Amino acid sequence: MFPLTEESKRVAQLLLNTGTCPRCIFRFCGVDFHAPYKLPYKELLSELQKFLETEKDELILEVMNPPPKKIRLQELEDSVDNLSQNGEGRISVSQDGSIASKISNLNVCNICLGILQEFCEKDFVKKVCQKVEASGFEFTSLVFSVSFPPQLSVREHAAWLLVKQEMGKQSLSLGRDDIVQLKEAYKWITHPLFSEELGVPIDGKSLFEVSVVFAHPETVEDCHFLAAKCPDCFKPAKNKQSVFTRMAVMKALNKIKEEDFLKQFPCPPNSPKATCTVLEIECAHGAVFVAGRYNKYSRNLPQTPWIIDGERKLESSVEELISDHLLTVFKAESFNFSSSGREDVDVRTLGNGRPFAIELVNPHRVHFTSQEIKELQQKINNSSNKIQVRDLQLVTREAIGHMKEGEEEKTKTYSALIWTDKVIQRKDIEFLNDIKDLKIDQKTPLRVLHRRPLAVRARVIHSMESHYVDEHHFRLHLKTQAGTYIKEFVHGDFGRTKPNIGSLMNVTADILELDVESVDVDWPPALDD
Repeated sequence: MFPLTEESKRVAQLLLNTGTCPRCIFRFCGVDFHAPYKLPYKELLSELQKFLETEKDELILEVMNPPPKKIRLQELEDSVDNLSQNGEGRISVSQDGSIASKISNLNVCNICLGILQEFCEKDFVKKVCQKVEASGFEFTSLVFSVSFPPQLSVREHAAWLLVKQEMGKQSLSLGRDDIVQLKEAYKWITHPLFSEELGVPIDGKSLFEVSVVFAHPETVEDCHFLAAKCPDCFKPAKNKQSVFTRMAVMKALNKIKEEDFLKQFPCPPNSPKATCTVLEIECAHGAVFVAGRYNKYSRNLPQTPWIIDGERKLESSVEELISDHLLTVFKAESFNFSSSGREDVDVRTLGNGRPFAIELVNPHRVHFTSQEIKELQQKINNSSNKIQVRDLQLVTREAIGHMKEGEEEKTKTYSALIWTDKVIQRKDIEFLNDIKDLKIDQKTPLRVLHRRPLAVRARVIHSMESHYVDEHHFRLHLKTQAGTYIKEFVHGDFGRTKPNIGSLMNVTADILELDVESVDVDWPPALDD
């Protein structure tokens, strides 16, 4: 059953005569079910012509300029063509006497610029799929996205005004929302073709995206008159090559008066000479996330690359020792490393380790068994004696939030070897064991002032346990609020941390060694060995 009604005949004929393709005619006649759009283009054209044939011997063709006229079959046989205002359509008579249309390569739709002609047929879909299969990405579903030239919105607006005027003659109305969106129609046609060709479902939540960007250089100036009429809508942005973005054009079209638009832009829009071109076909996979806990056993290893004024100070880092392996196995382009706090280059992280997460950007491989992840963890651990990783696992983006949740309320346990300038006895440090929930104020340490804002942070030392070593040394175990600067709590940082170990003991104290014993963040979940 043909999808157009008798009421839409005049509009369909008007659009066809002015250079509009059958699928765009469906859109402007409000055909909102999928099946008709999926028919092959030549079949659509033939069916549309049959529908518009009024009697066997005559056809009413109405155009805005020249005035409406009746054209008899005899005239058609005498090669009367060029009926459309833009001179692109050619009507001929087939052997059985019915009217058919021959669309030459030049007969490009004046509204969709060819998008709903050759760019949603099987041949084009196959070309895109070949590029997808050659990209090397691993995927079980995909999102298909398209970017159309912004001037399509201008042409749609012109066509809408044309159709609205025609329908007004029949006392009918046509709102902008009554037109099926180009992108919707395109997806109705192409999604089943992509799914069939690639053998995977189209899923809006898929992390794998195939995007096609179209351009149409011939009509690029279609939008330019809008900038003069609605300058507020077109503001330059650093990351935009042109001010004529789709959003800006739509904003201007919503703002411009109909009479102003009609003075500036042809209605119906002119037929172009060429179809759109494909600027790019891109494949990209959303980031995947790997989490775990790491131990650091070296006092000469920074957490992240240590580079000052463009010069690398140490050859490696915790981040690199872990991420280099992940990048290779996941075939990712880049990564972002984050962790629950950080330790200084000369501080070890012991105990159950520090939670970390790594975002792998645009990975080509994403499916791993738990056994493969275990083997990857073992490979990291075998590659260096400076670090060890445990509980390595794939996690979601949302799960990473647990690592940062209430970070300052969490506690961390440290072991510090402390030196004092004065001779001390066991009794001189025993009082530290009795101090509970000591509140301190820490002004941003001098050593991190270049990367952290100047502020005074209130922190809590929950408990301390001292162990006498000799007359100038003792070991102190501390349980503190996360975010406490332990070195500054020991030596005072020229009075920037108050109180501090030196002021509590009335000595000059300094820290010789520091170890993180535990980071009390219960994430990621512990795994069985």
